[in-house]
Amino acid sequence: MKNFIYSNTNKRYHTLDYFYKNKFGSKVFKVSLNAGFTCPNIDGTVGFKGCTYCSNLGSGDYAGNKNDDLLEQFEYIKKMLHRKWPESKYIGYFQAHTNTYAPLDVLKEKYEKILAIDNVVGLSIATRCDAISDECIDYLHNLSKTTYLTVELGLQTIHEKTSELINRCHTLECFHDMVLKLREKNINVVVHIINGLPYETKEMMLDTIKYLNNLDIQGVKIHMLHILKNTKMAHDFEKKPFKILSREEYVDIVCDQLELLRPEIVINRITGDPNTNDLVEPNWLIKKFCVLNEIDKELKRRDSYQGIKLKNNIIIIEK
Repeated sequence: MKNFIYSNTNKRYHTLDYFYKNKFGSKVFKVSLNAGFTCPNIDGTVGFKGCTYCSNLGSGDYAGNKNDDLLEQFEYIKKMLHRKWPESKYIGYFQAHTNTYAPLDVLKEKYEKILAIDNVVGLSIATRCDAISDECIDYLHNLSKTTYLTVELGLQTIHEKTSELINRCHTLECFHDMVLKLREKNINVVVHIINGLPYETKEMMLDTIKYLNNLDIQGVKIHMLHILKNTKMAHDFEKKPFKILSREEYVDIVCDQLELLRPEIVINRITGDPNTNDLVEPNWLIKKFCVLNEIDKELKRRDSYQGIKLKNNIIIIEK
């Protein structure tokens, strides 16, 4: 096949590394931060106890220590990453819990503290669709004029039954409306989805991608469900186990999803990266690079690439 248009390597999908290098002219890495926020799905505003798969670190298992100052967190993580990439620029990644869930003056203080660091070229802010005020959107819009800004919205699935089962506590309509609001202000949107959620079929996972493909989004993070110790999902799984995708099944589903996605959508992540000390299932996720290599091999075997099943921006569904 011809080289994939958004790649300068053997990758047949639009990687974040490729995107950053073309935009900023150098290696860029994210510095994961824990700003000490909570979540409206924990404190009772919309729900209690959070999503059933979420650890007590609020999906920020590789973020800094919330008890440390943000600048200390940034410097500590930056030093570790510099061992691998000594000449780099940085994106401040507000990762743990819900990072727009605070008064605006608090958000400004935390965001702008990171933006003031040398060679920080932008922010990536992980949050929920029900936790961004109109006031916050206006501020983010102004911020996006001076730095590279991305809002990462957790969706996980378009299927309401699954969403209720994992205690997401927001509707698909709420998510859709927030994407529209952010894009009206020209704010970049990256969406998180999870493959392998309890009782979802392959077709259901493909439906989530088909839905996202028709939204004005700039990126996707594809995760494999990982069950962590001391979560509600772990307790539920122990009582009533559900099917866990095998590595081969996951690779097959991801490749099918990539084939359906518009090629300009940046794949910010394509597999999970769990803390091995807390992992219950699936154990094959521990070998992250094996999963990445298998995805590359399967796309090559198919002679396929991201967006191959699109024609004039219409999804071609094989019958």
